[in-house]
Amino acid sequence: MRVRTGTAKSGDLDIAYEDFGDEGDPAVLLIMGLGAQLVLWRKEFCEKLVNQGLRVIRFDNRDVGLSSKLPGAHSGAPLVPRMARSLIGVKSPAAYTLEDMADDAAALLDHLGLDRAHIVGGSMGGMIAQVFAARHAARTRSLGVIFSSNNRALLPPPGPRQLLALLQKPADTSREAVIANTIRMTRIIGSPGFPVPEDKARADAIESYERCYCPAGVGRQFAAILGSGSLLPYNRQTSAPTVVIHGKADKLMRPSGGRAVARAIPGARLVLFDGMGHELPEPLWDDIIGELKSNFSA
Repeated sequence: MRVRTGTAKSGDLDIAYEDFGDEGDPAVLLIMGLGAQLVLWRKEFCEKLVNQGLRVIRFDNRDVGLSSKLPGAHSGAPLVPRMARSLIGVKSPAAYTLEDMADDAAALLDHLGLDRAHIVGGSMGGMIAQVFAARHAARTRSLGVIFSSNNRALLPPPGPRQLLALLQKPADTSREAVIANTIRMTRIIGSPGFPVPEDKARADAIESYERCYCPAGVGRQFAAILGSGSLLPYNRQTSAPTVVIHGKADKLMRPSGGRAVARAIPGARLVLFDGMGHELPEPLWDDIIGELKSNFSA
């Protein structure tokens, strides 16, 4: 399947993207999560959506992948106090916020000449999607929020082991150490009901490393989450048809996060999958796409 690639401008930033399918078909904009490049929306997953008669766009958020990096853009504040403030609904200083990242997504649609799209986000991308659906309501055909949260105050925190896996640095900066660390992390936050074969996990880690390795960007994106506060005000402004998809086995972004989003957005539908952790397990792709397609039709 032919893939169109390019770079969109969002202010002074370059936003790298890939565009699948017929340009005349309804567009789906896929937004990935913390430190995650566009390749985490697997090409085969995108092709399945295209086969449903959809145009699919995936992109690198600012500070990861082939999009612009913002070195030196940080608050300098200690991480633990910022996380503690976030749990009680208080924002922390950040160089940029989820609102800025949602506006990057809007700039990409502008570049592609798209007035509207179905907006689907996973993890931090689900948070960006929630912001987008309120800030750019007229451009949102529907909203899909996958293994995410609205950061409402006093939600259960991430599992300590899972959070540490996400934040822990590799033993050193060598290629093998980084790849090994990525495999370890994906095992810990992944889906116990759908374990990924070792060769597949390694191939995916190598692909991400060789495309772009930018650990500093992960910290700046995490600061954006902590600097954005509760998304409840955005949820209450959302009118697009919404489906919230979450794994029952997700200990990084607990199912309570998905439930909070579904309760806050009027008319939202919640779908929970057994055995699914903080990822999109390939055996569930058809079911997940089926739920998204039902929401697109709404």
